[in-house]
Parts: sequence; C-alpha cells; structure tokens
Amino acid sequence: MHTKIIATIGPACREKHMITKLVQAGVRIFRLNFSHGSADDFKDIFVRIRDVEQETGTNLTILQDLSGPKIRTGDLRQSPMSVNTGDEVSMGPSEYLEDYPQYIPFDHERILADLRVGDIVRVSDGGLKFEVTERQDRIVKLLAADTGIITSRKGVSFPGIKTSISALTEKDKKDLTDGLRMGIDAVALSFVQGPEDIAEAKDIIEDQGMWIPVVAKLEREIALRRLEEIIDICDAVMVARGDLGLECPLPSLPTLQKRIISSCNEAAKPVIVATQMLLSMVQNPMPTRAETTDVANAVLDGADCLMLSEETAIGQYPLESVCYMGEIAEQAEKLFFEKGISPVKPKKEGGETFLAFAACLMAQKVEAKALVAHTDSGFTARLISSCRPLQPIYGLSPNVNMQKYMNFSWGVLSVNISEDPKDHLQRTEKFVENYPSFSPGDKLVITAGHPTAGQERSLTNLLKIYRK
Repeated sequence: MHTKIIATIGPACREKHMITKLVQAGVRIFRLNFSHGSADDFKDIFVRIRDVEQETGTNLTILQDLSGPKIRTGDLRQSPMSVNTGDEVSMGPSEYLEDYPQYIPFDHERILADLRVGDIVRVSDGGLKFEVTERQDRIVKLLAADTGIITSRKGVSFPGIKTSISALTEKDKKDLTDGLRMGIDAVALSFVQGPEDIAEAKDIIEDQGMWIPVVAKLEREIALRRLEEIIDICDAVMVARGDLGLECPLPSLPTLQKRIISSCNEAAKPVIVATQMLLSMVQNPMPTRAETTDVANAVLDGADCLMLSEETAIGQYPLESVCYMGEIAEQAEKLFFEKGISPVKPKKEGGETFLAFAACLMAQKVEAKALVAHTDSGFTARLISSCRPLQPIYGLSPNVNMQKYMNFSWGVLSVNISEDPKDHLQRTEKFVENYPSFSPGDKLVITAGHPTAGQERSLTNLLKIYRK
C-alpha cells in the first residue's frame, strides 16, 4: 500500500500490544491530540511507541497536534436558549448578561472588535448562523438565520474573517516546547489563518535548536485565500474537514478538498485528509458504503495520508478501522494504476522535477523493482512521490528528522543509512546490495546527488539503472 495511515492515540489504543497491532496493520504515523492533555499526559504513550518502533524495526513518526484557539461562548443565563429565524440576539462580554433578553456571552473582545456589519457568525459548533446587523460599543447585534438552540460553552466560528488571535495560544507554545524536549517528530498547527502562523511555530522550533516538519491544518475559510503562501512555507497540509465544514458551505467541501489536494500535489508537499473518514466504526465493526467511497475518493484525488481520529482514539474497533482503511486504499490504488495514469507528469517545470519524472518513467519502462532516492532534505523523495509511480520509493537519509518526515509522503519507505561512504551514490548502491528484499538480477532506478570535481556536495543530479 502506498497511502499512509495516521492513527490518533487514545484510550482505545494506548496500550503497547494495540500499538503493535496497528503498526502491523499499516500505521506509520501516530497522532497525539494535545487538545486532551499536555506532554506529561503523553510520556508513557511516547515511550511505548518508541519501544514498538525498536521491536518491529519500523520507522514511526509521532505527530503532535496542537489544540489551537478553540473559541467558545460563555455560560448562558439559561441553557439551552431557544432561537428562531429572524430573532435579534446580542453578543458581548459576560458582564452584560443580565441586560439583554437574548444574549450570548462572549469574552473574546479582540474578536468582537474585528466584527463588522454584514459579517457571518456561526454558533453551536456551526449549527446556527447569524449576521452582524449593528455594533454598539462592546456589543454586536446579530440576526438569526436559523431556528435551534444554543447551550453554554459552545464553539463559535467567523467564516472568512481574519481574527486578531494567533493560531498559537500560550498553551500551544508551552506544549510545543515540551513536545520538542520529549522528542516529537512533527507538529500540526490548528486554525491556521496565514503563513505567519507557520513562521511563528518554526521560530519556536528553531529557538530550541531543532527542526521538525510543521503541518498546516486548514480549518478556516480565510486560510484558503492564502493557500499557495501557506503551502509554500509549511511542510505538509491537513484538510481538517470538521471545522472547515463549519466555516465553508457544506456543498463546497468536496471540491475544496480536491483543490487543496491538487495544489499540494503540484508543490510536492504531503497532504492529509482527516475527520469522519470511518466515523461509524466508533461503534460498528464495519464502515458505511458512503464512508468506503469517501476514503477511496480521497486516495484517487491524490491524498498522501488518511487520518483516523475517534475511530482509533475512543472507538470500539480501532484495529478493524485501520484494516478497513488499508484495504479500501489498496483497492483505490489498484484502480488508479489500472487507469494508466501513473506516473503523473508534474505541472511545474525544473531540473529536479524533470529528473524525478524521468526516474518514474524509467522505472516503468525497465520494470524496476523499486526507486531508490538518496536525499538530504527529503525533496527528491517527495518529487518522485508526487509522480505516483507504481514502484515503492526507498528514501535514504542519515538524518533522522528527514526519515520521520518522509513517512508523510505517498509510497515512500524511509530508510536510515550510515554517512559512510561519503559519496551518496556509493551509499545508495551499498544499500541496494545489502538490502535483503532485493534479489540478484533485480533492476533498481537510483537517484542521488553526485558532486563534480571540487564540490563537496550536490543537489540530486544523477539517474541510474542499477542491476543487483
């Protein structure tokens, strides 16, 4: 299977024996959801994952998912509060709760100051829609577009509005610093609004003298307006359909997903599809027909990774969820290859891009067993991955961070290699000769950086057919 599976760790799969089973079923990335804890709460789980990694000999990536600024209402005077279409409702600081008949307490005054007449506000985790009709000092007047109820402490979203709140809260900054010290391999940033949010996270990581990939979670409509800038600065993208589906009209969500995936594929950046992939399996031993189709379509659209959340964290069937996801992905990949689309010709031009595509074409023509790419930055492996070749891609690197990063890319098997010999081509050929899964007579397509005389290192500039 080329598609990668991300499993969220929770009470249903936190024990070592279950983590081992999930790895055996195909999981290569484990998500730690910091909305439900801090680094101290995940220490034991972290150790278990590392133990399983050593015992199975499988390169595993631990993804820290930061909670971000989850924006909620305060405590209502009476919960639930009924709202009818056409009602005028006031929203503002909790101190004015007793002054208005229908009032939503909301203590994020910086956000209130950002609101303008005509803006849309969604309350009850997107269930009820309001339009801002008037501003009165610290209070905004809202006109209800729906009928329903509001309860205390419910989520509020502001589609298309850039708020003054950073995607990184003080809790996130502490969690990220603690996570880095613990040894996380990647971090996902929630409620990204623009590239500056990613830059802030990268600065914190750099201040710790480290580098790990930063995943931009696309949950806000405002972020889609700066999609190219975000893709350019981040290391991977997550299509977080839960909150994105609250901010954007639901009928547009499937096409938004396809556009985001396409943009990431074009930029050779890994893209994750998440939220409610197999949600029914939280309680049922098999998915619905619609869910199997959703998973398959995400693969056919070009997703690098598929993520399970509640299904593995709190569901009754965590292992079965992973197995079903793997089987569906394999069937979708089979159809993809049958349609003759592979390898996919890159849209962007450039020497390294062409070399990656040429490597895939060569592997197809000579019926190579695999593609083997030596890469310092992981870029060559990602470029080859974006071409979607039939053959597996072995990404070789002596850099542990890059090995963990390559786990996000479709079809890439990350391999730890020694820095001896110094020459990258010699390292790659040494790996091929010693790797037990390659038999004498197998043909491999190799890419590497081969410096000319006087150079210490080189970008990927060599393509070679190697017969073992």
